Formats: sequence, structure tokens, C-alpha cells
Amino acid sequence: MKFHWKVLGAMVLGLLLGLAMQSMLDGPATAGGTWVARPQGLELTSASGPAAGSKLSPMAAGDVFVAASADRNVPRDQWRRFDDGAEPETRRARLDVAVAQLESGQLLWLERADGEVRSIRLELDPDSSLAAWIAPFDFIADIFLRLLKMLIVPLVMSSIIAGVAGVGRMGDLRRLGAKTFAYYISTSLLAIVAGQILVNLFRPGDGAALGLELVNPSTEKIGLVDILRRMVPENVPAAMTDNGMMLQIIFFALLFGYFLTQVGEPHAPRVRGLVDGLFAVMLRMAEGVLKLLPLGVFALLTRVVAQTGFSVFEPLLLYMFTVTLALVIHSAVTLPLLLKFVGRLSPIGWAKAMAPALMTAFSTSSSSMTLPVSMETVEKRGRVSNKITSFTLPLGATINMDGTALYECIGVVFLAQYYASAQGYEFTLASQATVVLLALLASIGAAGIPSAGLVMMLTILAALGLPAEGAALLLAVDRPLDMLRTVVNVWSDSCGAAIIARSEGETGPLQAGT
Repeated sequence: MKFHWKVLGAMVLGLLLGLAMQSMLDGPATAGGTWVARPQGLELTSASGPAAGSKLSPMAAGDVFVAASADRNVPRDQWRRFDDGAEPETRRARLDVAVAQLESGQLLWLERADGEVRSIRLELDPDSSLAAWIAPFDFIADIFLRLLKMLIVPLVMSSIIAGVAGVGRMGDLRRLGAKTFAYYISTSLLAIVAGQILVNLFRPGDGAALGLELVNPSTEKIGLVDILRRMVPENVPAAMTDNGMMLQIIFFALLFGYFLTQVGEPHAPRVRGLVDGLFAVMLRMAEGVLKLLPLGVFALLTRVVAQTGFSVFEPLLLYMFTVTLALVIHSAVTLPLLLKFVGRLSPIGWAKAMAPALMTAFSTSSSSMTLPVSMETVEKRGRVSNKITSFTLPLGATINMDGTALYECIGVVFLAQYYASAQGYEFTLASQATVVLLALLASIGAAGIPSAGLVMMLTILAALGLPAEGAALLLAVDRPLDMLRTVVNVWSDSCGAAIIARSEGETGPLQAGT
């Protein structure tokens, strides 16, 4: 619990310091570039400066604009005009007035001479005192992000290979393993679909003012067939050098883990030992990096709040509500229905029996740390046999992450909605399908340690061509959501143990909670 308080304290300190810096220091927003008054409007003669490359749609030197507005929904005839024959200084001042109505991170809308509308994200004036004070926090935040990115490839590869190879080491438990794996895949997919439906229903990312920048928005439209083709790596070492190739890396890891189970003595035990050892080291390294979470949260929040003010949290509140509602639906509706109709068990009785494990999961935010309590609770209070408990729960702590999969899906779609509405990112149905597939696969590779789901989210963002800074911003509200999704992960594992025990003819779970 001490770590939770450290993260919470870092959030509060970062918020207060960011607000203080914004209110006390000079930090005007700027549209960047050089603007010159022409008879037909204002011409952008150079797109240099902090706003260069942050356009919603292409803007280039030589573009002439006839009007501007701080609000896209204001009728065009009420925008500030640059083509009415007023003095050049007057027309240039109108642009400054429009910019002054906004804060850094917000969008300024511009009407081009040919009638098309463009948008540019405002940035801090790099020469301002506020920008100078933000620079150290920028540095700390960037170092923390680099540490997170460093973990992605080795952690995902070792985790997936170890998990799949573990499923393959069933021996006489092959039937039990098939049931367990089918349950885990099915519930994770149900969780992802629930999250995707809700995030597309509430659309918390549309119009959000997050102050994030997509330097080179991709306009390439990728279909489902292209996604499937790109899953297969032509060069595995080359794919491992690029976090954007995570789909290929996961595909290779799945194949490697499966065929590792097909290799006989003496090679299989050696390779498995190497993979298990690598996974153990990466888990420890991830734990070490995530111990810096309070410092990372402090630096990130200070930077973002100083640049954009408190407005950045308004869309995050809707995002948190969406994640929480999806977790509640999955844990209180989907899983109980499976218990009732597939396992023929009382959901309330099973929840009462699992109370110690669920409380431990909430307090530790770690499926792995909760595992000993989960196994004891399922076996003694749930009355599931040791054979099923010792097989399903350790495997579930590794590859069954319903709450994590749901959270990753909503988080990525939330950020994609923001980039699509603010900076021209193409978020197609094929992209949505990619999110579902990668959220499922990434949840298999997620380590059972606090905030590990955030690391796995970076893999999905990289595959979609989105920057990691978006996931880093979600760190500000990650801790309470991490506690909730860990409860869902452990609850799903326990439900799986009960359902599989009933499918094997065990009657002990029928007395759970009585």
C-alpha cells in the first residue's frame, strides 16, 4: 500500500506544481511560423517553430488563409477575417487575438483561400519562462518513456514463448489444458469486445485537449488482408529492432513457443530453461523500472498540466468512467453468466468464497503476488481439487488478463480517437480489428506485476504508428484502474478454475460460499 500512496502523492504534487507554473510564469501560445499580410489574406511564409509538423492536415509555406477561429463550431461568417482590406497590422493582430483565446495544446482553426479548413495545434513559445521551467520535467519524462520502451520487445517475447511453451507441457493434462486455454481466450475476447463497444459508444477521445502531438500522421489505409500479411516477419532480427513491428514479434513468439513443445530431448529443456530465465530477469527488470513510476507520474503530470492546464483531465474522467463501466460489466455480468450457465454455480456464493483473493488483488495490483492467496482460496474455500487449481491458476496468472486486455483496448482506442479528431490520424475498421487482435495477444504477454498493462499498451500503439507519449499520459489515472483490472484478472482466473472443475465432474465448488 505504501507504493500506492507514493503514486497518489506524485499525482497531487505534479498537478499542483503544473497549475502553479502555468499561473505564475509567462507561457503564451504560438501558432509558429512566419505570417505576412497579403491582399487576399494572411500567407504562411514558413512553417518553422514549435508548431511545425503538428498539423491536422497539410499546411505548407505559401498557403494563404482568409479567416481564423478558436472554435470550429462557430459559423464561418463569424470567424476573424484576414481578407477584408484592413491594414496589414490589423489583420495580423486578428490572428494574435484568435491565438490568445487558446492555451497551448489546443487547436486553432484556419480557413484557406480555396475554402478548405486547416487546424494547427498551438505550442508554448519556446522562448518563454514557462518553457524553460518545463524543460527539466520534459527530460525526466522522456527518460522514463525510454525505459518503458526498452522493456517491450524482450518482455513480450519471453513472456509469450514461456506461456505458450507452458501450455504445451501438458502430458496427460492435454484435455484439461485445452479447456483452460479455450476459456482464457474466450473471456479475454469477450472483455475486449465489451471495452471496444463502450469506448466507441462514449467516444471519450473525440475533441479531447490532451496536448499530445502526432508529428507525421499516417494517411495510409490498411485493410485486414494487409494486416494478416504483415503479421508474418520477413526478417525476425529486423522486426526486433522496431517496436512498431510488435504484431510480427508476437506472431513469431507464438510459433516459437508452440514448436518448442514439439522438440524432444535434450534441446527442449535447455531452450525452455533459457526462456524461463530470460522471462524471470525481464520481470525483475520491469519491476525495477516501474518502481520509478512515482517520479515518472510527477514529471509527466507537471509537464502536461503546465502546458494545458486542468482541461486535460476532463476527457480523462470520461475515459476512466468508460474503463470502470466495462470492468464492472465484464466482472458483474459476463463472468457470472458463465458461472451460472456453463459452470452451473451460484455467482454470489463463488464471489463470497473468493473474497480474500479479490481483496489481495485490489491491494497489491499484481496477479503474480496474489497467486498464492488465489490458489489457497480456490482450493480451500472454493473446494476445487489441487489438480485443477495447480494447473489453471498459475497458467491464468501468466496468460489470462481479462481486465488488462479490456483496459488496453479502451486506452488505445481513446488515444486513436483523439489523434483522429485533432490531428488527422486515419483510424479505420481495420485499425479497430488490429486493436482487438493485439489487445488479445498482448494480454497473454502481460506480466502479472503492477502497471505492466501500460507497458503492453505501448506495443499496440507502436503497431498503429502512434507515439508512446499518449500511454504515458494515462499514467496520471492508471493506479486506481490498475487495482480494479487486477481484481477482474484474478476473478476471471478463479471463475475459470470453477467452471473447468465442474466440467471435469467435480461437485466441491457447489458448496462454495455456504
